[in-house]
Amino acid sequence: MATIRLVNMTFYGFHGVAAAEKETGRRYEVDCELEADISKAVSSDHLEDTFNYVTIYKIVEEFLERHRYNLLETLAERLRQELQRHTGSPRVTVRVRKKIPPVPGNIDYIEVETSG
Repeated sequence: MATIRLVNMTFYGFHGVAAAEKETGRRYEVDCELEADISKAVSSDHLEDTFNYVTIYKIVEEFLERHRYNLLETLAERLRQELQRHTGSPRVTVRVRKKIPPVPGNIDYIEVETSG
């Protein structure tokens, strides 16, 4: 088994509890890890025998643009489920970071990680 990672995919989305977040949106970063049996891909050296990174990226992009959630926790878990459904990976981990969140003080981001 191997782990395939796509790291720091950046999107603009309209998720959050605050009205301003829903109206103006925020920048989000997403990491995903997919567990995969790569033995067939290693033997064949063919793309169709592994996960297509472009396809995974497009699933994440479409999901973040199509859906709106109040909670980062909900966004991360539903995205994880979507990736697992589309790829058939036995284990998917998703990390979603909300850049410059609406909290008092100086903070780079808030991150939620979910696995299953």
